[in-house]
Amino acid sequence: MIPFFLALLVLAAAPAAATERPASFVLHREPRPVPNLRFVDGEGGTRTLADFRGKVVLLNVWATWCPPCRQEMPALDRLQAMLGGPGFEVVALSIDRAGAGPVRRFYGETGVGRIAVYLDASGRALRDLNAVGLPTTLLLDREGREIGRLIGPTVWDAPEMVQILRERIGPASDGGAP
Repeated sequence: MIPFFLALLVLAAAPAAATERPASFVLHREPRPVPNLRFVDGEGGTRTLADFRGKVVLLNVWATWCPPCRQEMPALDRLQAMLGGPGFEVVALSIDRAGAGPVRRFYGETGVGRIAVYLDASGRALRDLNAVGLPTTLLLDREGREIGRLIGPTVWDAPEMVQILRERIGPASDGGAP
């Protein structure tokens, strides 16, 4: 009996296959308000979510010590390479208490280079966003409202996920390519 439950836990934590939307990715019928989180960028400057208004944002709350977070970060970097620009940005918000050092080391070790370093060493973002675990990812519309949420890892650059995001970004993404 225990191996069955263990298998269910492993399957639940595993990223979705590259061709299907994970069942845990919930797209809301109506946009929901999001608190204007305060955090710092890689140079120590204060930032807020309001700084990204006008763009569709994929806000990923993660940590270097979280294995599923580490697993999905290269896919988020590839997604930023595909869709990033004036209409879309991946905002990977680390809650590492040790600051930017561990995040920069992780980026260097894994070749992540298109996603900026953002930090919330207080971990307050988890509480403010009502996140129940890591990674937690919110899809925000151009006004900064939550239009989708995924708890757990996924393959963000999978064709189905890219299509879902392109539909929400519109033609301002990657030149409007289909």
